[in-house]
Amino acid sequence: MLASTDGWTTCAQGHRHWGRAGAAGLLLHRDGEQGPEVLLQHRALWSHHGGTWGTPGGALHAGESAADGALREVHEELGLRPEDVVLGARSVDDHGGWAYTTVLARPARPIDAAQLRLDGESTGVAWWPLVGLVDVDLHPGLASSLSRLRPLLADAAK
Repeated sequence: MLASTDGWTTCAQGHRHWGRAGAAGLLLHRDGEQGPEVLLQHRALWSHHGGTWGTPGGALHAGESAADGALREVHEELGLRPEDVVLGARSVDDHGGWAYTTVLARPARPIDAAQLRLDGESTGVAWWPLVGLVDVDLHPGLASSLSRLRPLLADAAK
């Protein structure tokens, strides 16, 4: 088992982040009626940026890859297993001394958000049309990363 690096750290930009070894999340996407859809969780009010919608994710353990960390977190938070998804491209938001890696993935089987198991870190989970995210209260990190993620999602849909 890898050592936990849970805890707050401050990046070179002066922001406080959870996860002394960085963090990662899984952006699950599928084709929808209005174009690409992404699976987001509604963060519990007690959590960092609570009440916003974001990717399932969290702090990386010491020596853990971003893909392994994202898979571990999506299992802990939603009950999805590695065999439920097919990993794709990655996008790194590097703040200097701390980074968040978004790992894109497609479902390996149909995934009904209503059937996913929540662990208390979120109050809901839903598929959102990518075009509709402008009307959603997004986690600020996800909101600032959308310009980098949209082309990756478009490439993945080809």
